[in-house]
Amino acid sequence: MDADFSEHALLFKALGDPHRLAILATLARAKGEVCVCDFTAGLPLEQPTVSHHLRWLRETDLVRSTRKGTWVYYRLAPGVMSRLRRAVNALFSQKALAA
Repeated sequence: MDADFSEHALLFKALGDPHRLAILATLARAKGEVCVCDFTAGLPLEQPTVSHHLRWLRETDLVRSTRKGTWVYYRLAPGVMSRLRRAVNALFSQKALAA
């Protein structure tokens, strides 16, 4: 197999939690930035766990954050949709399937 899936594996690992997917879906539907307080209120999780999931998404460059006073606001990182498409396409390409 010629393909190196290391980068894609990290991406899929970040997406492998339903709460992180919910956060990404919220950001994808948002017209602007979303306050961390909205995630805390909207998820059945305590604040430290929400922060843990947001850190995962930041470290895999799926979201960006901006501090405004006491609160941190989140938005999708530029190019997230094309990055996700490339990862899925890499899994199903003929090159990846060739043994």
